[in-house]
Amino acid sequence: MTERPFHHGNLRAVLLDEATTVVRESGVAGLSLRDLARRAGVSHGAPRSHFVDRQALLDALAELGFERLTAAVRRALHGGGSLPDRLRLVGHAYVDFAIDDAALMDLMFETKTSRRSDGVQEAAGVLFATLDGALGPAPAGGSADDSRETFKMLFAATMQGIAALVASRRLARHHGDALVDAAMDTMLGSELAARAITAG
Repeated sequence: MTERPFHHGNLRAVLLDEATTVVRESGVAGLSLRDLARRAGVSHGAPRSHFVDRQALLDALAELGFERLTAAVRRALHGGGSLPDRLRLVGHAYVDFAIDDAALMDLMFETKTSRRSDGVQEAAGVLFATLDGALGPAPAGGSADDSRETFKMLFAATMQGIAALVASRRLARHHGDALVDAAMDTMLGSELAARAITAG
């Protein structure tokens, strides 16, 4: 049997798009380079010109996930309005991504992997820098404690928790949206927020 020839000039992007679809349908466990090659219509060896093994594919997929989430956060920030309004939009964007791409989100933040590629680390760093920027300027002279970092971690944990409840169908999506607003109201009215954020 003759192998199908490589014919995609943008094979890497095609494979990552197919991988994203597979992850949405059946989770990370369903991913294989051979199956992606079949789905892309290329020879089974063609993907290895971009991904030396399955781990390289997973790293690239996680990197892409961080880039897409960062783009969603930036779009939310461009919604304008007051700082609380912008943060609510960011919260909704974060939760929407975590619901619609739950398995990808798990891969992105998966902690069992002993090694992460430089690309994943850099993409994650851009996301966290963008989230930090969403809080407005750091308090003059810097925070005297770790309140700003704590606020960011609380934000991420809360939004991912809400997303997990919706993704597992323990909470209806519209209830999740209301919970995002309630969580942001509570967080922004806290003493922690007063220490961590300068209004802007």
